[in-house]
Amino acid sequence: MDAPTIHTDGGAAHRIAFGCNPAESRAASRALRAFLAEHLLDEAELFACELCLAEACNNAVQYADERFRNEPIVAEAVCTSSQVELRVTDHTQGFDFPKNPSVPPPDSERGRGIFIIHSMMDGVRYLRSENHNTLVMWKRRSHHLHRPSNQPSSESPDDLRRQLEDFKRTIGAMARELCFRSESLAAIFRCGTELGRAGDLEGFAQRLLGDLLHLTSTDWFVLRLIPPRDLQLTVFAASDPELMGEPLRLGTTNPSPASAELAAAATRTAVPYTARHARLPSEPLRAAGPRAGGLVHPVLFGETLVGTLAVGRRENAGPFSELQAEVIRTFAEFLAIQIVNLRHQEEQIGARLITRELEIARSIQKASFPRSLPQLGNFSLAGRWESARQVAGDFYDAMPLGDHSLLLVVADVMGKGVPAAMFATITRALIRAMAPHHHQPADLLMRLNALLYEELSAVDMFITIQLVCIDLQWRHVVAASAGHCPVLLVSGDGNPVRTLGPTGTPLGIQPDPIYDQECATLPDPACLMIYTDGLTEAFNPAGEMFGRNRLGEWLRERVRFPCAAEQLCEGLASELDRFREGTPLRDDQTFLILADKCPTSVAHPQHPSLAGWHSSTESPSVTHNETVSPLTK
Repeated sequence: MDAPTIHTDGGAAHRIAFGCNPAESRAASRALRAFLAEHLLDEAELFACELCLAEACNNAVQYADERFRNEPIVAEAVCTSSQVELRVTDHTQGFDFPKNPSVPPPDSERGRGIFIIHSMMDGVRYLRSENHNTLVMWKRRSHHLHRPSNQPSSESPDDLRRQLEDFKRTIGAMARELCFRSESLAAIFRCGTELGRAGDLEGFAQRLLGDLLHLTSTDWFVLRLIPPRDLQLTVFAASDPELMGEPLRLGTTNPSPASAELAAAATRTAVPYTARHARLPSEPLRAAGPRAGGLVHPVLFGETLVGTLAVGRRENAGPFSELQAEVIRTFAEFLAIQIVNLRHQEEQIGARLITRELEIARSIQKASFPRSLPQLGNFSLAGRWESARQVAGDFYDAMPLGDHSLLLVVADVMGKGVPAAMFATITRALIRAMAPHHHQPADLLMRLNALLYEELSAVDMFITIQLVCIDLQWRHVVAASAGHCPVLLVSGDGNPVRTLGPTGTPLGIQPDPIYDQECATLPDPACLMIYTDGLTEAFNPAGEMFGRNRLGEWLRERVRFPCAAEQLCEGLASELDRFREGTPLRDDQTFLILADKCPTSVAHPQHPSLAGWHSSTESPSVTHNETVSPLTK
């Protein structure tokens, strides 16, 4: 190890070249400390220089390029009367030295050395070149005792003794401050690491603030936080049970709140807790004792108020020192960062859980749809359902009412998401339970409204629904609507598309509405379609709406030749996807299609079995509609 010492008029320099291993690195740091001690650096300066040299030398050893492991590392110290300059030359690949390094994450093993060097030195430069880099650090000297040996002293022995005593006191104070800061950093790193492992915010706060009491020689604390989406300060952690006070409401119009904690929250600045506060009956911190004193600091994340931190002594010993107040501020800022980070993690986990639960709800809702639709006689039946969100308010159903009769249902609950899906499930269950006992669609709608009106109106929701009863043998149709899209009737002879379905009030709007029902005969061959408005109100990227006319024309062209309902459903779904060109759905899409498998070419006179749907004097009003108005273009 080469260790020359060079004396110049400007000071002295000491250079050490050592091998690339930890043992020689430690020896070099200690040797340079001894050199600096000979030049009368105080203890705080010696500690800072040795720590920074040790960090720099260790990094030079740890990250040395394998090709240069046998090359020596050089450490130097230059001491003048005003400052100390330290240099460490390594053979690493180098790195981009940050200008303003921040505190590394608690669980990170890298970045602490750089942060410590920046904190303890007055200036740092990193001279980088290929496999040869020099870290230059300098620190101003607090006491200029270094003087050339040929310069005589003008002070008397008593002056020198007084100066020495002053220096000792200053060195002692600086050593205590450095120890104070080191203990603070150690507590923050330790508690932060524990929080990262366990995720226990309350336990983390108790341990961290327990360390703060030890560091500041205090004996009580109260940490209040603002719960998410709330406007009050709630005690989250306290050193003693009697300090667990009631929540403090924020947003008071009083410009000078009586509570020291509310004052700190309102002004976003530290507020001393004094005897003036203790005399106020409304002061929660009175529980700390009649002679207590302390400091209340806002817990801030940027400009956002997270809470307040009160720290104090039961026997008031006067105001906190600047260093103690700074440590309390540091702990409050660290708390704010950890609290916001943990809340963000909890929100992310909650969002993932909700997403998973909605996926399960979607699977359950999809499973509740008919596994297979009735296929009767010469007809085929198919349906499609696509939701704009994970769960939907649309549904369809088909229920046989006899050997040749069928009830078709398509409904749309106002809104989307879970509430709409719940009402959809309830409505479908009620229809299945009541359909065998109500032979008229309009009567069934009135019974449904009577059962659902109170619940729907209470939450300002409503349901549109279309009910269609079909006698498949005699090709007769009876429809009733509660504010829903009309039924489309398409014949295979190329005639215009016809609509079926009287207007009616949606379920949940009025307590006792009257519903009409309308009758028609299916053409031969024919296609009947019931749908929700999410289908016709689908948009393409140009802002065009699919529309009922486009839908009717598409059906008319396809029904000219016999086609199974399932093929029509698949073709329509593809046509809708082509039209949208990837535009997201704004509303759920649901539809049912009933189609002839092949033409029957047989005349079907009206069958008496339909008389019960529209001839009773007590039944709702009925319209016989054999020629329903065509769609306007």
